[in-house]
Amino acid sequence: MSTTRTTGSATTATGAPAPAPIRFFGTSWVHHDGSYWLRRALVPLGALAATAAGLLALRLGVSGVKLSDAAPLSLLLMLAIGVCNALAGLRNWKILTEGRESLTGWMAEEKSLAGVWLVGFAGALAAYFARSLVEAPGEGLKRAVLDQETATWQRRRAARADREARKAARRRA
Repeated sequence: MSTTRTTGSATTATGAPAPAPIRFFGTSWVHHDGSYWLRRALVPLGALAATAAGLLALRLGVSGVKLSDAAPLSLLLMLAIGVCNALAGLRNWKILTEGRESLTGWMAEEKSLAGVWLVGFAGALAAYFARSLVEAPGEGLKRAVLDQETATWQRRRAARADREARKAARRRA
């Protein structure tokens, strides 16, 4: 494989587009080969375990606030954590289904809403878990890009072969 980059994936030595790897799956998502199905079973379990551990940590944090003298604030804290988790989950779902480039408005904010994304990590993990039940997260998006790049490459290759054939015919004539 060459290291040249096209619009999102690498290209092979022949110039054909090569698939971009997905975290935990590499390029096994293209033909579902190797240990793809084992990974498809283990990734959701890992995401679910991470979500449960994150929710437990958040629960312990809220319990600590409840035990302190600031108990009336615990309801507000739980509400804030819930909103952050919902927003982070929604944002992560959109990233996994449509790509990071599709983020607009408040979802595209990285630095100014970093605290929201940090507090809402459990929601983001839950979205990752849910998406991994359907496909390797990001697989549909990467497959669409690969199919489009392959179709473009084949169209150009056919046009190039046509031009070469006409040139050869003119030279013979």
